[in-house]
This record gives sequence, structure tokens and C-alpha cells, in this order.
Amino acid sequence: MNEFLEPGAIVRNPEAPEWGRGQVQSIIHDRITVNFENAGKVVIDGTRIALEVESPDPY
Repeated sequence: MNEFLEPGAIVRNPEAPEWGRGQVQSIIHDRITVNFENAGKVVIDGTRIALEVESPDPY
């Protein structure tokens, strides 16, 4: 589900858009730690939530 994620990727949680953009901090098995703009550091269960990867800013 999130097998192409790597640390540093910019993502959004489609189930919680109010969290804003987040940067993947670490991935250990199915646990993905993301630091979100409006929610802080959150550990995501990668088997239950498919994070959306954002394109990097062009500037």
C-alpha cells in the first residue's frame, strides 16, 4: 500500500486533510512516522492508510 515511500517524502493523509502536508521521518515495517504541519508527529499504520505522495515544490 505504501511500499514506495521513503524518508523525506512529502505526503498527505487523505483521511485527515486538516493535518496538512507531512514529511516521512521513518518507516519500520508497516509503521510510518510522519511529521505533519498541523498535527505534529504521527505514527501511521501503513496497512490501514494509504498516504498520498505530493510532488516536490518546483522552487
